[in-house]
Amino acid sequence: MKTIDELLAAGVSGKRVFVRADLNVPLDGATITDDGRIRAVLPTVKALAEAGAKVVVASHLGRPKGAPDPAFSLLPAAERLGELLGAPVAFAQDTVGPAAHEAVDGLQPGQVAVIENLRFNAGETSKDDTERGEFADRLAALADVYVGDGFGAVHRKHASVYDLPKKLPHYAGHLIATEVGVLKKLTEDVKRPYVVALGGAKVSDKLAVIDELLGKADRLLIGGGMAYTFLKAKGHEVGISLLQEDQIPAVTEYMERAEKNGVELVLPVDVLVSTQFPDLKTKAPANPTTVAADKIPADQEGLDIGPETRKLYASKLADAATVFWNGPMGVFEHPDYAEGTRAVAQALVQSDGFTVVGGGDSAAAVRTLGFDENAFGHISTGGGASLEYLEGKTLPGLAALED
Repeated sequence: MKTIDELLAAGVSGKRVFVRADLNVPLDGATITDDGRIRAVLPTVKALAEAGAKVVVASHLGRPKGAPDPAFSLLPAAERLGELLGAPVAFAQDTVGPAAHEAVDGLQPGQVAVIENLRFNAGETSKDDTERGEFADRLAALADVYVGDGFGAVHRKHASVYDLPKKLPHYAGHLIATEVGVLKKLTEDVKRPYVVALGGAKVSDKLAVIDELLGKADRLLIGGGMAYTFLKAKGHEVGISLLQEDQIPAVTEYMERAEKNGVELVLPVDVLVSTQFPDLKTKAPANPTTVAADKIPADQEGLDIGPETRKLYASKLADAATVFWNGPMGVFEHPDYAEGTRAVAQALVQSDGFTVVGGGDSAAAVRTLGFDENAFGHISTGGGASLEYLEGKTLPGLAALED
C-alpha cells in the first residue's frame, strides 16, 4: 500500500487530489455534536494543501436514499473543516454535477473544496458494479490522484471507496496508515496479556469477532446489552433486559470453547436495573437499583454493569499489555448508567499497555465522558471497520488501495 508520504515526495503542486474522508459526524439539526472524524482527517488535508495540491474532499453522511436530502448535507462538516484549517473551504451543492466541477475548477494550489454527500447519488452504494463504476468515472473526472483516508468506510464496497481508487493513482492517507498499523498490533505479534472488552447492544454484531478472538485473546470482558444473552445462556433470569434468544446456542458454544482454549471469559457479577429505559433527552433521574447478575427481577431491565463488576473489570485490565475495547458497558448517554463505561475507560487510561478504543459508540463515550483522547494509545474512527479487520475479513477499501 503506497502512502501519502510517497505522493508528497513525488510532488503534488497544482494537482487535483481527491481525498475520500469520513466526515460522517453526528448532528443535532445543523450542529455537530462530535467533530472527532473531521479532526482525524486534518493531517492529510493540511499536508496536501501545504504542498500546493488542489484538495477535493468527499464523504458520506448518514443514510440518505440515493437522492439529495437537506437533513444529511455535508455543509456543516465543510464549515467545521474550514474552521479547523483556518482557511476558507469551498462547498459544492452536488456530487458530480455543475456545482462540483465549478468548485474544483475554481481551486488554486493549496485550496480545499468539499463536495456534497456522496450518498445523494444512488451510484455510490449500488450493488450493481456497472452503476457504481459509472459514478466512480464521474468522480474520477474531478481529480488527478486519489487518497483514501476514510477508515470508517473501508469495509464498504462503495464507488468512492472501492471503484474510484482503481481509476486513479492511489495512496493511503495518514489516518488509514495509522489505523492499519494499529490493527496489525492487535493481530500480528501481539504483546500479552491481550485483553478485549466488548459491549454494545447486540451480541449478534460481535459473534464473528468473538469467534476470532477466542483463538487470540487471553481475556474477554463482556458488558452492555449483549451481556444478558450470555447470562441467559448460563441459566440466569434476565428480566426484560435486551436479549437475543436465537443467539444462545452460539454464545453457549463460545463459552465452552473459551474454557477449552484457556481464554478467560468474564461476565458481569452485578448490574444496575430499572423497570423502564431512561429518558435520554431530559436526563431525568432514573433511580436504578443494583442487583446480582443472577438475581435480575423478572420485571426489570439491566442497563449498566454494577460497582462490583466495575472493580472486577478494572482488575482484569490492570496487567494488560494490549487492550482493545469496543462497545459501551451500559446506556452511557444517561448519567445514572454511565459509570460502567467510565470505569472501563478509566482502566484504559491507567493502563501501561497499548490501549485501543474501537471507534463508534466507544469513541463517542470517551468524548462524552470528558476523557483526554491523548490518554489512550489510539482511538479508532471506524468501529465496524475495526471489528471486520479483527474478524479477518478483507476490507474492500483497503484491498483497493493495495492494488
